[in-house]
Amino acid sequence: MEIPRDWTFQNKEVADKFDYHVREQLPWYEIATGLVAHIVRHYLPENGLMYDIGASTGNLECALGDLIQKRKARYVPIDNSEQMAELYRGNSRLEVADAVTFDYEDCDVAVCFLVLMFLSTEQRLSLLKELQKKIKKGGCLIIIDKTQMCEGYLSTVLHRVAIAGKVAANCPADEIIAKELSLAGVQRPLPIDYIERNLEGSHEVFRFGEFAGWVLECAE
Repeated sequence: MEIPRDWTFQNKEVADKFDYHVREQLPWYEIATGLVAHIVRHYLPENGLMYDIGASTGNLECALGDLIQKRKARYVPIDNSEQMAELYRGNSRLEVADAVTFDYEDCDVAVCFLVLMFLSTEQRLSLLKELQKKIKKGGCLIIIDKTQMCEGYLSTVLHRVAIAGKVAANCPADEIIAKELSLAGVQRPLPIDYIERNLEGSHEVFRFGEFAGWVLECAE
């Protein structure tokens, strides 16, 4: 894939090759998707409402199979890329919208899958606080995102875990470098304790080097 100088999902080639590219760059992507789908099954009730924020081409809805139809739930995928929307593979209608300003209803599950790192520090805190208010009792907020690393030599070790994973997935070295440089000013990983500081009661449920996942339950 031709990596754009400044990374964007509002690019036809990026959208066309997204499904292959994300699995090549993030070898843990399928595992994390399966984990999120597993968690959703435990929190989305019959006739419930779920938001898939950063839905891209419909990876999560496809992973959930026929759960949405069986439970007669409303599934609302959101993405700001019209190019992604044209390739959406789920059964739901993707909302092409800004996730930060979207008018959310009270819901049972909300998922932010690789979204926060592409928002400004002000925007992502605003989105998290809004979602936290909208989750119904017994529901949950699920987040998968990239973090800054701990201090010391271990931060170097864990950064190289991600690089080693890309190499193991046969991603060309020049593409790895080009992608890293294209993310400058576009992607800003979360401080390592960001979720815990801003979403009290959240639990880390996934970690692969710089990438992690959390669940915040809304207590009954």
